[in-house]
Amino acid sequence: MPSRNIANLRELVRERNRILSSVLVGQLCDPKFIELLCMSGKFDIVWFDQEHVGLTTQQIENAARAARSVGIPSFVRLYAQNYADVMRPLEAGADGIMAAMVRTTAEVEKIMEWARFYPQGMRGINGSGVDGRYGGYASRDAYFEDANRRAFVAIQIETAEALAEVKTIAKVPGVDMIFVGPADLSQSLGIPGQFDHPKLWLAIDEIAAACEAADVPMAALAVGVPMASKFIDRGCRFITHSVDTWLVQAGLAGLDEPWKEIFGR
Repeated sequence: MPSRNIANLRELVRERNRILSSVLVGQLCDPKFIELLCMSGKFDIVWFDQEHVGLTTQQIENAARAARSVGIPSFVRLYAQNYADVMRPLEAGADGIMAAMVRTTAEVEKIMEWARFYPQGMRGINGSGVDGRYGGYASRDAYFEDANRRAFVAIQIETAEALAEVKTIAKVPGVDMIFVGPADLSQSLGIPGQFDHPKLWLAIDEIAAACEAADVPMAALAVGVPMASKFIDRGCRFITHSVDTWLVQAGLAGLDEPWKEIFGR
């Protein structure tokens, strides 16, 4: 159960008067490191990468607890293959999930069914996890209502198939955010890693238009300030600009100049 002082992530991503800063944690998913990031004051949201790193439920539970202790909401990127994949991060205390490598509207509808309880979905019922206060809710109905109110669901558009259906994907009831994955999207379009290619930005324009039509926020991972600015120009208000390993590499690189005189490198 998230602490009372943590913003509802579903509501936070809809704020139009600010640009949200987020960080992705995967390879270095340690509670102390997450506390450090969240205490820095540089990030509004932290998300954990179960898709590429294969984080365990226990790792997610400890990571979400660390973020929650500092008042920062969190969600988990996963490859949603069945209802347990979607349900377990929520029971572990994450504020939501983001489904990667989605291809069809039908897949999104199924993910929504797995993420929310009746009448919004058919999520498996337990209530003994963190989000259920370890069975401490006064009633099942109170648990169902609170869980449905808080369970954030984002859909990542990073395949040509999903791009072709983005208008209907964005309109699936309950979708809280559409996230652009530029690296895999560029690869799916046959221009891997070419982030300045017009073909990629035409696709992103299409995603932005679908989000606007459905009144769903658009988010993105931006490699550098110029790319972030291009996303913001298209209505994006949620920018992931940092990854755990990038931050460490930047810190290491920052040692070069001030210590050059001592170590000669």
